[in-house]
Amino acid sequence: MSARIDFNCDLGEGCGNDAAILPHVTSASIACGGHAGDDATMRATLRLCREHGVAAGAHPSFEDREHFGRRVLDVAPHDVARMVREQIQRLRAIARDEGVPLAHVKPHGALYNVAAEDPAIADAIAATLAELDPTLALYALSGSELARAGVERGLRVAHEVFAERGYDARGRLRPRGTPGAVIESLDDAIAQVRRLASRGEVAADDGRVVRLRADTLCLHGDRPDAAEFARAVRAALEADGIAVRPFGTAA
Repeated sequence: MSARIDFNCDLGEGCGNDAAILPHVTSASIACGGHAGDDATMRATLRLCREHGVAAGAHPSFEDREHFGRRVLDVAPHDVARMVREQIQRLRAIARDEGVPLAHVKPHGALYNVAAEDPAIADAIAATLAELDPTLALYALSGSELARAGVERGLRVAHEVFAERGYDARGRLRPRGTPGAVIESLDDAIAQVRRLASRGEVAADDGRVVRLRADTLCLHGDRPDAAEFARAVRAALEADGIAVRPFGTAA
C-alpha cells in the first residue's frame, strides 16, 4: 500500500474553478501561455498557491491556444525545447516576483502524450529542464519515455497517474474523443483513484490489470465539476489512510 501521494491539478487555464479546487490539492501545474494563460492568470494562480500552501509548477505545451494544446503538432525536438524553455522562464519570472518557488514541470495535453511515446521529444524536454533548473521535478506519465528521459538526465521524476482518464493495456491514456477516455462518473473515478493509490494498478480498456507507479495523481481542472471531484478525491485518499503531500516533501 502506498503511504503517500501527491495530488495535482492543471490550473490557470481560465476555467474559473481554481479558487475552489486549490484547497483540496497539494500541487498545481500552471498554464504558462502555450495553450492557455497570460501574465495576469499566472500571477493570480501563483497567489492562490501561496495562500493555500500548494506547490506550484509550470505546465508548458505546444503553442496552440486555438485547440487548447490538445492537437498533435509536427514540431522538431529543438523547437519543443525552445517552447518549453520560454514558457517555464515566463512563469518563473512572475513566480520570483511573487515570492513563490517553482517545484516542478509537467507538459500539457498533446505534448505530454507525444513525450510519453517519442524518445526524441522526451529527451528534448528532459534536457531542457536539466539545463534550466535541475532542482525542478519532472511530472511524467507513469512508465513513459518522458519518465525514462528524466531519470537519465538525473532529474527527480514523479510518475503520474490520472483520476478521471481511461487507460489502455500499455498503461497509456486512451485518446480523447474515444469511448472511455474520460471518466465522467465521480464514483468510478474514486474507485480508480483508490486502486491506483493503494495497489498501484488500474483496469485497462480490455479488462487487463496494468501495474503503474503512482507518485502523483492528476485531476484535470478544466472539467466543469473539477471542484467537486477534487474535494471527493482528497476525502477518499485520506479515508484510506493515504498521506496527501506535495511530491518530494518530507512525510
